[in-house]
Amino acid sequence: MSKIRITKQFGFETGHALYGYDGKCKNVHGHSYKLSVTVIGVPINDINNVKNGMVIDFTDLKKIVKEEIVDQFDHATVFNQNTPHIELAKELESRGHHVILVDYQPTSENMVVDFSKRIIARLPENIKLFSLKLQETESSFAEWFASDNL
Repeated sequence: MSKIRITKQFGFETGHALYGYDGKCKNVHGHSYKLSVTVIGVPINDINNVKNGMVIDFTDLKKIVKEEIVDQFDHATVFNQNTPHIELAKELESRGHHVILVDYQPTSENMVVDFSKRIIARLPENIKLFSLKLQETESSFAEWFASDNL
């Protein structure tokens, strides 16, 4: 049977700052991110299975991405924990803000790698993550492809 790719799109609002950057993005700012998640697999071929004909139920994929990424990153501010931004993060947290500390510079490139690891860990064995596209603005995005990361 043929392998099929399916894609689900998600949106979330996240703030970040790039420590040491030489442009405006060194300041705390936010984006309306759009994340496209594409998985690949063989559709279920079992007339007795309620998921017959599906690679994965879109609802099941939505649950994984929502729990691993959207619910965690939406309306959060992301900082690299290994920079002086840790002080700003502590101050924001003390005032009730949702802050995520990561061990990388929170660029779209690094975030899409992080997201790939989170999603891969939750997918059923027969379903593989094919690609991710993290759109930061209307004209700027980072992409991750499994074939580039073998």
